[in-house]
Amino acid sequence: MKSIRKVYKIGPGPSSSHTIGPYYMALDFLSSHKESEEILVELFGSLALTGKGHGTDKIFYDTFKGYNVKVKFNYTFENISHPNTVDISSFKDEKLVDKARYYSIGGGEILKEGEEIKKEKEVYPFNTFDGLKNYLKKHNILDIAQVIDHFECEKINDFLDNIFVHMINEIENNLHKEGFLPGNLGLKRAAKSIYEKALKCEDEFEKRTLFITSFAYAASEGNADGDLVVTAPTCGSCGILPAILYYEYKFNNVKKEKIVNALKVSAIMSSIIAKNASISGATLGCQAEIGSASSIASAALCYIHDLSFYQIEYASELALEHFLGLTCDPVNGYVQIPCIERNGIGALRSLISYIYAKDISLVRKNRVSFDEVVKAMKITGESLSKDYKETSIGGLAKIIK
Repeated sequence: MKSIRKVYKIGPGPSSSHTIGPYYMALDFLSSHKESEEILVELFGSLALTGKGHGTDKIFYDTFKGYNVKVKFNYTFENISHPNTVDISSFKDEKLVDKARYYSIGGGEILKEGEEIKKEKEVYPFNTFDGLKNYLKKHNILDIAQVIDHFECEKINDFLDNIFVHMINEIENNLHKEGFLPGNLGLKRAAKSIYEKALKCEDEFEKRTLFITSFAYAASEGNADGDLVVTAPTCGSCGILPAILYYEYKFNNVKKEKIVNALKVSAIMSSIIAKNASISGATLGCQAEIGSASSIASAALCYIHDLSFYQIEYASELALEHFLGLTCDPVNGYVQIPCIERNGIGALRSLISYIYAKDISLVRKNRVSFDEVVKAMKITGESLSKDYKETSIGGLAKIIK
């Protein structure tokens, strides 16, 4: 597997596939086409169907500012090998100079057609959770974070410290904002109201539930507004892991050093999912985004509270298993309904999965491994109709107008 640096990216919301990925496509194209007079961008499949709501066209117009740019929406899935496909063409003197095809593969990652073989070097000698488990056993290591420290560069802690700072900013910059989110849904911001209810709540369980929910909403509402967010592992699921970590940091006084190590654990789990399935809603549905985010946040929470390696796997598997089949159906293409609420539910699922791992995992050994549920997610996602993969033509998007 590659460096865990590939998991966490800082970029503009509301979608890692629809805004961060296209942002990097435009930069890559410009690096070798600065002399272009005209640039044509053609969006295909999911990128076309939900591009307006996600602001994909705006990202290209903004990044190609200063050039004569046109963005076209092609709603077909024919003759493309990935639902998030983009063709970028350069013209000079009204003649085609060059054309490149890109794929936005999730989490802000992109591939350029013909360059798939130019992959970054593999950092880890394993690709699965069982592989990680065997490595730990072979080298008599009890702390997963030590494995990451061994294979990553010495500045990984500084990188992750900065990532956590951005996660804090995502929440705090949006926790007290009021008003409505952009777009025609007329969705009112709710994070501030939920937070204020939490402050007044006397029931401890309800108070914690509301605090975590308010943090997840804050980050997700910022994402929907186009703020800079951290892919965790995607923009659409960016509220889950930050909400869990922020609560632990602010209310349980967990040291930042422990948070940084928890980010390492989350990242290695995310890398395993991406390697063996996908974290892209356009590829495998929302199970790949919300399910994956809840799973890796569960792992982080277990690590923070010093649960065993087995319990980390238990919680991660549990969270993902019970999001299997979750469809990606953003209403009108906006990452608002049901996305923001799903971030809140996903964060709470992480908390429940941690509690199950702590209190129930030792009652009966889990029959389902983390690797098996990742495999099941891939099979499930591949069998879903394309209507349920970030196209806004199925599920809630078909019902709510």
